[in-house]
Amino acid sequence: MSSTRPTGASRPGRAERGARARAVIFDIGNVLVEWDPRFLYEELIADPEERDWFLREVVPLSWHTEHDRGRPFAESIAERQRLYPDHADLIGLYFSRWNDTIGPPITGSVEILERLDDAGVPVFALTNYSAETFPDFRRRFAFSRRFRDIVVSGEEGMVKPDPRLYDLAIRRFAVEPPSTVFIDDRQENVEVAIAKGMLGLRFVDATTLARDLRALGLPV
Repeated sequence: MSSTRPTGASRPGRAERGARARAVIFDIGNVLVEWDPRFLYEELIADPEERDWFLREVVPLSWHTEHDRGRPFAESIAERQRLYPDHADLIGLYFSRWNDTIGPPITGSVEILERLDDAGVPVFALTNYSAETFPDFRRRFAFSRRFRDIVVSGEEGMVKPDPRLYDLAIRRFAVEPPSTVFIDDRQENVEVAIAKGMLGLRFVDATTLARDLRALGLPV
């Protein structure tokens, strides 16, 4: 998952005026729930400068992306602990306290998901997420059971914005790209969806998302 938490206003990612949507694909992290390793390490490392260094150098997002791609936590954590033995305990907590990196649901977004599902609109998810930790996510968040299907990057060995992952999702979900909305908080992920023919929306806040979905004819 990406820890870039969106702020401010946004414009839709080139969804065509007059287009009408029939299905919606959601990203999860920072679209439906807040996610940031900082949530955990704010509890564990009091000094802000030390914490920033640890997150930047010891457990950087590039390292985390390996888990989203399918690398086992045990393997990557052991490797990192050998590189930074003085921080071995803190590194180990990245997995054992993974749930503490996940913040609360983004209420307005979850309500949009629920309204779409209640109205019979097919809803799906395409997420960069570790295959090891995703089962806990499903158990923790009841809204995840609203999805008709979910493509999890860690189960497929590739991450967004790899175009192959989008192709896989389109096939598995059996959706028609011109009538399918793709929602993500990262513009580079939205751009690939647009290149695949989907109606791409970059998520910034639930109010903007609801407005843009209504403009595409969806009952939110």
